Amino acid sequence: MSLQEELRKLSEKIKQYRDEARVQMHLAKEDVKDEWDDLEQDWERFRNRLDQVMHDAEETSQEARQTAQKLGEDLKDGYRNIRNKLK
Repeated sequence: MSLQEELRKLSEKIKQYRDEARVQMHLAKEDVKDEWDDLEQDWERFRNRLDQVMHDAEETSQEARQTAQKLGEDLKDGYRNIRNKLK
């Protein structure tokens, strides 16, 4: 599987977790809302980095790719944690 495909699948999984958590946010406590706000800022940084990596895939350094991958994994875990807290 190519790096672009891996990042695309990671982005789709993050979006799924994000959407599920958003639906349940109206029931959230204030501390979970603060965690959500922090993750939303990280989400925007991830999307910008992902767009850059996808656009410049052939020219993007391995370090930039790994940074995007790590940020994506952290976001996925963060949204999954919020989703699990809200169940």
